[in-house]
Amino acid sequence: MTTILPSYVEDAWWMPADEADATPVRDASTGELVTSISTRGLDLAAVLEHARTIGQASLGALTFHQRALLLKQFALALTERKEELYELSARTGATRRDAAIDVDGGIGVLFTYGSKGRRELPNATVYVDGPPEALSADGSFLGQHVYTRLPGVAVQINAFNFPVWGPLEKFAPAFLAGVPTLVKPATPTAYLTEGWVRILVDSGLLPAGTLSLVSGAVPELFEHLRLGDLVAFTGSASTADRLRSHDAVQTGGVRFTSETDSLNASVLGPDAVAGTPEFDAYVAQLVTELTAKAGQKCTAIRRAIVPIDRVDAVVEAVRARLDARVVLGDPRTEGVTLGPLASLAQRDEVRRQVAALQAAGGRIAIGDVGDPVGARAEGAFLAPIVLTFDDPDASAAHDVEAFGPVASVLGYDGLADAARLVARGGGSLVTSLATHDPAVAVALAAAIAPYNGRLLVLDRDDARTSTGHGSPVPHLVHGGPGRAGGGEELGGIRAVLHHMQRTAIQGSPTMLTALTGVWHPGAPTDAGRHPFRKSLAELRLGDRVASGSRTVSLDDIETFAAFTGDTFYAHMDEEAAAANPFFPGRVAHGYLLVSWAAGLFVDPEPGPVLANSGLENLRFVTPVSPGDAIRVELTAKQITPRETDDYGEVRWDAVLRNQRDEVVATYDVLTLVAKQPVTA
Repeated sequence: MTTILPSYVEDAWWMPADEADATPVRDASTGELVTSISTRGLDLAAVLEHARTIGQASLGALTFHQRALLLKQFALALTERKEELYELSARTGATRRDAAIDVDGGIGVLFTYGSKGRRELPNATVYVDGPPEALSADGSFLGQHVYTRLPGVAVQINAFNFPVWGPLEKFAPAFLAGVPTLVKPATPTAYLTEGWVRILVDSGLLPAGTLSLVSGAVPELFEHLRLGDLVAFTGSASTADRLRSHDAVQTGGVRFTSETDSLNASVLGPDAVAGTPEFDAYVAQLVTELTAKAGQKCTAIRRAIVPIDRVDAVVEAVRARLDARVVLGDPRTEGVTLGPLASLAQRDEVRRQVAALQAAGGRIAIGDVGDPVGARAEGAFLAPIVLTFDDPDASAAHDVEAFGPVASVLGYDGLADAARLVARGGGSLVTSLATHDPAVAVALAAAIAPYNGRLLVLDRDDARTSTGHGSPVPHLVHGGPGRAGGGEELGGIRAVLHHMQRTAIQGSPTMLTALTGVWHPGAPTDAGRHPFRKSLAELRLGDRVASGSRTVSLDDIETFAAFTGDTFYAHMDEEAAAANPFFPGRVAHGYLLVSWAAGLFVDPEPGPVLANSGLENLRFVTPVSPGDAIRVELTAKQITPRETDDYGEVRWDAVLRNQRDEVVATYDVLTLVAKQPVTA
């Protein structure tokens, strides 16, 4: 490590001219100096402006799919050198298992958004939200919601406990949305954040201006923010409140989200008695959350809420598991399963919080606040601590978060009481429930879901496959209401859309087609050359085929019924069909009509269309009786090239009509089409 930890700004590494006022950062186990941190002389306004101009231009030139592919490449680059990150992580006090949660978890977020971006977003720069709204009787005036990227910088202020996963779970959705990121890591573990940023810089994959790292204090940050910028904060609720009250947020239009204090709970169901798989899974999970990252997880279990007659049994089971599995020490020593806290300051803060819990009536049932036997005095070591309370309503049990290997066991009397105790936390990131009784799960979920961002139901069927109480996944919401901050840092594509502006576009079908990249009925069409003869390079939105008609006979209906085995009475019994309020008598099968439609619009010769890959949004509107005729109009609705393949997907708007011009059915046909003309 260098004497001063560098920042990465304006696409170059930067260090202050001198070490005056630099903050020392020490190894969590040995107390040895790792590096020092300072931002003296850094022009933060210039850093932000570089991101808003150069970074915005770089990302604006890329589609969602191109950005998603880069995220995958970032993940591969980090994977190749993750052992370097593991070595740095050990200095923070993390065991190899802890490092995997942080390092591999962060890489996993990149892989996930790299995949979801290509599967769930268009290969475009605008995201269309929902179907269009008809605003005029003749269809000449429409409304459509769209998402476009924000024009500023996604500023992230991170906590010390996850220096890899924390910033990457914010960076990935921002990058996919097309918004450059400025990372401000927490001082005690900033060198690990610098490590993964350096790997990405060395890879040469980062588009210019898209990632900045400020290693050190940013006291005037909010003075330089403006409309179009975002701040994602992870830390204490008090700091979040102070930042949220800044004029830049209150009146300046800067978006602010936070993930803050969270006294997460885990409820042992009344059916989960000692000896059941649910009881064992509950205890194993509680010990994991006590010891993983030395309890320094925003999602860790702080309140173990158990039937009042099982408090002692849970405590003893936890004690036995801790004794059997936990070895405290320097994580670089073989056999160690629990490392120190991130810093001496953090250890001392946890001790103060334990003292506050004790003052409120908590009794230490497992562990103590002293220096563990055999641990180095220079290290921030603390053994796991479990407290119990005679009064489960003691305010401190639901208000004081000891951010380390500390949990309280609280007794409940009935499910309503358990739900009430969960709610006493004032809003949490996650609550888990160990039960094999669906009625218990339903009753508790209905009562506690409003107080949580995530619920995990743990039982014998998923105990081995569950990702666990304290492991957020990028597919689902990571965030929580109330005290937890009210944000959603993850949650699949929802997190991407957080970095974009939802706007209602109103206009003609022609204008909406141009603005969204999706053909809207009423926009121009071209019914010349059959669109199935056109490659992706030749195909245009609005390319159309209008078929001739085909008359449906009673013999056709009966033949289809016999061939498929679908002899539903509406197709075979005139009297029963006529008694149905939806049919005038016997009618054609809907799937017969869809099959005939394919025969009406298809061009059968080999060509650019490679395969039919699906059918979506099928609606049957008007029944078709024997003697009716149908025809189909097929129009190129959306064209999505695939970045890594020689073909893409075309979504076609299909409309079936009868001889009275009534709409019979509507749906989307999906085909895979070659990018270039197919040659013999």
